[in-house]
Amino acid sequence: MKRLFFTLITCCILITVNGQRAKLPVIGISATDNSEGFSQVRATYINSVLRAGGVPVVLPITDNPEVIKTMIASIDALILTGGEDIEPIRYSEEPLPKLETIHPERDEFDILLIKYATERQIPIFGICRGHQLLNVAFGGTLYQDLATQVKSEKLLKHRQQAPIWHGTHQVALEENSVLSKVLGKTVIMANSYHHQAVKDVAPDFVITGRTSDGVVEAMEMKGNPKVFSVQFHPENATSHGLDDFLSIFVYLVELAIENQ
Repeated sequence: MKRLFFTLITCCILITVNGQRAKLPVIGISATDNSEGFSQVRATYINSVLRAGGVPVVLPITDNPEVIKTMIASIDALILTGGEDIEPIRYSEEPLPKLETIHPERDEFDILLIKYATERQIPIFGICRGHQLLNVAFGGTLYQDLATQVKSEKLLKHRQQAPIWHGTHQVALEENSVLSKVLGKTVIMANSYHHQAVKDVAPDFVITGRTSDGVVEAMEMKGNPKVFSVQFHPENATSHGLDDFLSIFVYLVELAIENQ
């Protein structure tokens, strides 16, 4: 087992892609940490990468830019995971009463991951917090709390109380967007667990998916289909053995292989 683990991490196992031998792609997954001193990533992200044929590697929080650069240099694609609220100062706002737990060190770490991954031009997939942070990193803003900032009778329940793999609301996808092409449909059922959301979209991004109440559920970078994000949690269904969103992770792994 130790030898197999070492072989996977160092990417010595080869697969055939378009008739050529290629290394298994390494997919970096951004971590958070907890009060007990653990760097952690939910197994749902790891299992989704494994199901898609990639090698998941957890990227622990650090404030050392050179270490972060080396992390990015050693991976073929990046997944930005869910988690804490993003500090409002990052988008020039003061904290509102319903702002929840923030993690400034993680904000800085993730933004540097985005910076160096963008410079290397590797694929980036943001999920939930990762979706929001991509927007903030490129100059967008957030709703700090949907329920108190969006006054509408049409506002949906975005913190579902259901099995984590079960979709409770629809998301309409733009035709010819990355997601609609990858999933082969323009309407999906999605699961979500968030109270913050994209407000002003960053200039470099375009909205590619919304719920019926207008909340931004998907974005992609203009002219760069390798950088995309979702507000919902496809990894929960994929890890649960469902194939509804497996193709998103397969797409990321394929992009990572092309990037090698």
